[in-house]
Amino acid sequence: MPNNIKEKIQADLQQVKETGQLRSDRIREIVKAAVSQVSSEFKAGSIELRTIVKDALSAVIETFQERGSEIKEEVTASIEGVLEGVNSSRHENIAKTQTEIKKLQSQLDSEEEQLQKDVDVILAEIEETGKETSTSTKTVLDSVIDGIKDSEEAALLKKRYAQLQAQLAIVRANLAARYGGRSEEVKDYLEDAKHWYNQARPQAENIATQVEQKRSQLDDKLGEAGSAIAKKERQLKQALRELLLAAAELFKDKDNTADKHKLPPA
Repeated sequence: MPNNIKEKIQADLQQVKETGQLRSDRIREIVKAAVSQVSSEFKAGSIELRTIVKDALSAVIETFQERGSEIKEEVTASIEGVLEGVNSSRHENIAKTQTEIKKLQSQLDSEEEQLQKDVDVILAEIEETGKETSTSTKTVLDSVIDGIKDSEEAALLKKRYAQLQAQLAIVRANLAARYGGRSEEVKDYLEDAKHWYNQARPQAENIATQVEQKRSQLDDKLGEAGSAIAKKERQLKQALRELLLAAAELFKDKDNTADKHKLPPA
């Protein structure tokens, strides 16, 4: 089987090579298609799989051996094809798991929203009951209720949670693009990043000009990464790296701003 894969890759490469349309993305697709057909039959690290990987790389190197050392782009494309081919079934499982996680997250959000509504109802009832008590007791109750409703610590925790989720989604998009994830998988992670990023945006606070500029940059980077997916060009990886750095810078500045406004310890 490995020899057949090597021969198939070389034959496909030669056929496209003769048309003069053998670009790196075409090399990657040819290697991916050949490797993915049989890789699912073998375990990671097995001798058979190592042989398949070795022969797939050899097929590309031998096809372009007349170019000497100037085959970095072709070798890179072949390695990417191998990674995508070997991990294709695993990425499908990851996509299914991610869909299940989204459903659970949606359910969790719904439960938390209902919990907040229940808390608001209880606080309203306590506040109403407090009207029948003495003035001093009512003052204490009002103060406690206002403190619970306007908890800056709780709001800060929610914001930071959303920030971490947004960064995690961007990290996952980078990993998926780097290790053979499908474009749909990368797109889903970017959609998650947008969702959590919007959750982390300040609602009613003045943003420093520098932070606002970086927020705008992150919006642009999200758009660029989405466009790169549609084009299926190698610039996607660069766009995702820049997006990750932009998110890190923005959220760092937001954290610093939030820390300045934190309530002092009691």
